[in-house]
Amino acid sequence: MECVFLNESPRDAMQGISEFIPTESKAEYINEILKIGFHVVDFGSFVSPKVIPQMRDTSEVLGLLRLEETKSRLSVVVGNKRGAEEAAGHPGISIVGYPFSFSETFLKRNLNTTIEGAHSTVTEILETARAAKQSVNIYLSMAFGNPYGDPWSPKLIDNHIFRLAANGVHYISLSDTVGIAEPERINEIFQNSVKSYPNIRFGFHLHTQLDHWKEKIDAAYQGGCRHFDGVINGLGGCPMAGPGLVGNLDTEFIVEYCIENKIPMNIDLKAFHKLIEKFPGLKVH
Repeated sequence: MECVFLNESPRDAMQGISEFIPTESKAEYINEILKIGFHVVDFGSFVSPKVIPQMRDTSEVLGLLRLEETKSRLSVVVGNKRGAEEAAGHPGISIVGYPFSFSETFLKRNLNTTIEGAHSTVTEILETARAAKQSVNIYLSMAFGNPYGDPWSPKLIDNHIFRLAANGVHYISLSDTVGIAEPERINEIFQNSVKSYPNIRFGFHLHTQLDHWKEKIDAAYQGGCRHFDGVINGLGGCPMAGPGLVGNLDTEFIVEYCIENKIPMNIDLKAFHKLIEKFPGLKVH
């Protein structure tokens, strides 16, 4: 049975917290995460501190991380070429993430851009990242629908994936940013995408309520997804998506699903449970 690769996103957990978390506390927590063996650790972002003030110390946090002790790859999120250029100046960063979407409303709220503007930004980020020998992960936000009434269809998804692939994108995380995806739709989109684009690694970035999480994970796995993003304790959510913030998929749920179905994982389970015991105050449910 194929291994499932788990990615952890303390960045997504922290970015919506209004009270600033001290830099040293962020680094302490992320260093514990780095011991677990996650495939990718999405630890920070290079965006305007006016928009996401919690992430204004990403460079300082990076300087406190013990990278020599981990096999995890570090990822950050950027919103434009300037952010990609800042990320390129840090050799400890392996992956640059960009929250693309074909929901015009979400792009306006999140990045103050249009669909065509976002495609142009992807080109700029790809060029900058390649020069720095970094990979680019495109988060395809609102991939399973949106609450704004913007156009959505499987054909639209395929059109934009085709365009991203033609531009040289090799990593795409299909994202349910507001927790509205139904299992049948998740399965359909992953089956179609994985089959149509064998040279792209597809991941699943899920925001969800506590009900139906297992059906959603199973739908993605049965559709061919092998890379799953999670957040320990299900913290976070996208603060730019609008009212009704929906938390992230709890990493413990993915672990539970894999154990139940005897699916091998890439993480050290002892280190994982040790971290949860060490930071009980992060529990939100």
